[in-house]
Amino acid sequence: MMPSTTSVEQRKNTRSPLRRLAWGLGVFVFWLTLWQLLSMLVGQELLLPPPLLVAKTWLMLAGTAAFWQAAGLSLLRVLAGFAAGTIIGALCAFGTHYSQILYALLTPILRMIRAVPVASFIILALVWVRTEALPSFISAAMAIPMVWQSVSGALESGVSRELLEMAAVYGFTKKKTFLAVVLPSIWPTFLSGAVSALGFAWKSGIAAEVICQPKLSIGRQLQSAKVYLETPQVFAWTATVCLLSMGIEWLLARAVKKGGRNGR
Repeated sequence: MMPSTTSVEQRKNTRSPLRRLAWGLGVFVFWLTLWQLLSMLVGQELLLPPPLLVAKTWLMLAGTAAFWQAAGLSLLRVLAGFAAGTIIGALCAFGTHYSQILYALLTPILRMIRAVPVASFIILALVWVRTEALPSFISAAMAIPMVWQSVSGALESGVSRELLEMAAVYGFTKKKTFLAVVLPSIWPTFLSGAVSALGFAWKSGIAAEVICQPKLSIGRQLQSAKVYLETPQVFAWTATVCLLSMGIEWLLARAVKKGGRNGR
């Protein structure tokens, strides 16, 4: 019988830091070895370059100022869009929860945005938004429905009726009830939704850069490497996207945990 997810998580959490590091290194070596074997089997660097060549290419790129400028500007574009999308998504959640008119007006649009493929949305947005602003716009558009959905769900089921009734008994004003009961109740779900939205916003923003190709961007470098058949550079830039994504998600998750501990 397969072990439950809970038991797997419990075993993982009980491992010592050294053992977790050993597990992580083992998994990394396994996939690196598999990559190397597949590259040797294919036998063409144009199709699947070996990991050592990709690492050398990444180090070569990282030694240039253009690499860090492209990575930094792409990161700023996506984070700006994500921040705007998170705020708008949360406001939409409160609006659709407390107002029937806003629920009727906004819910179909938010569901439509969530259902439309990212590539289609990017091509459509090219008609409205200038090239430099498109990645931020797409990142925001992809984050809004995810944050809206998570906060809406928390408002529906995460706020205790008993606490609301207790606040009414003690004569809390609507503002005090909102700040003392509603916000603390939905805060963990909001943060969890924000972490998920960040990863999706990042991928969507880079996809937008590949299509619209703003100057000094990861997407432009990816497209250029593909056009000139520089497969190792494609892999190196893709690795950069993955590393930055994992890094910003890790930082946000750490901030969430730290905020939760400080709030207790």
